[in-house]
Amino acid sequence: MITPELISRINELSHKKRSVGLTPEEQTEQQALRREYLNNIREQVKGMLDQIEIADAPQPEPKVTRINEISFSLRRQLH
Repeated sequence: MITPELISRINELSHKKRSVGLTPEEQTEQQALRREYLNNIREQVKGMLDQIEIADAPQPEPKVTRINEISFSLRRQLH
């Protein structure tokens, strides 16, 4: 779960990396925290996608125009 503490620690390490740099232990911690954060985001997105139901929209009736009327009458005459 994404907590304010997790985000806060990720931001702290990010700011420290830009200012003075990180020790190898901090780099490992930063990578682990980022992976945890991204995994949580992926789980949330998958959960949202699992909730989606796809419904077929009703097909609109064909629009009757003068050209359609002529083509219908010609088909009847030819057959």
